[in-house]
Amino acid sequence: MHKVKHVILITLFLLVTAGMGLSVYYSIDGDREADYVVETNVPFTPFEYYKNREIVGVDVDIVNRVAEKMDKTIQIKNVEFDVIIDNVEAGKIADAGAAGLTITPAREEKVNFTIPYYTSVQYVIFSREMPPSLRDDHVVWEALAGAKLGSQIGSTGFLFVEDEIENGILKGTGTPPVKGIDSHQLAADAISSHIIDYAVADELVAKFIVDKNPGLDALPLYYSGPTREEDYPVEESYAIAVNKDRGELLDAFNEVLEEMLVKDENGQSEIDRLVIKHMGLE
Repeated sequence: MHKVKHVILITLFLLVTAGMGLSVYYSIDGDREADYVVETNVPFTPFEYYKNREIVGVDVDIVNRVAEKMDKTIQIKNVEFDVIIDNVEAGKIADAGAAGLTITPAREEKVNFTIPYYTSVQYVIFSREMPPSLRDDHVVWEALAGAKLGSQIGSTGFLFVEDEIENGILKGTGTPPVKGIDSHQLAADAISSHIIDYAVADELVAKFIVDKNPGLDALPLYYSGPTREEDYPVEESYAIAVNKDRGELLDAFNEVLEEMLVKDENGQSEIDRLVIKHMGLE
């Protein structure tokens, strides 16, 4: 069988910051060297993260499968999250984006999306010393009114909070604009430093952060229903963003995702199993 070359270009920078120890930062160097370029944003475990200085994860597994199906080379680039959609729309330096991207009407005007391959609930991360008001096992938007909120710039959590402040439940409550932070982990650090009260993030990211930070906890974020029993979660569906002129690439992604979403006798799809694998829960 033809072995497809998967090109990952990584330049590693080590930066020591006072009081923070050793942090590892990655950037991408070099021009287009493959048939297609897919942009991502690391880390977003289990969908993309570094292992032995290589980008791995559920999204990478999907991209590799597409490369094999098309018999093409695909280069994965790590970039800032909030430039991915615009880069894919332009189509000059990126053909697609795979970074746990949520389908939104605004994004659909710029790019084509594949079929959804994962559904996630938004979570609220908070200090165990200052939890928000709870409705049983979840938090409703109203409980965040007046609080200092933060989220990763360009993430769906950031967009959800921004929208609720401008047009929704938090409008006119005295809540300041959401603080945009470079990563979810830095948002968690901002909670510990009392820069913000709460951070909003995807479920898997929130659980991963809480697992690494014993002083923090997280619960799902809900919209209020007529009764507590009718509250419903703030959900999002992930898909791959593809340039609107790359129909052949969109078709290949959809074919692969349809195959990977088939449920087995235990009700699990290959995507489900990959999420479990990359979360280290096998």
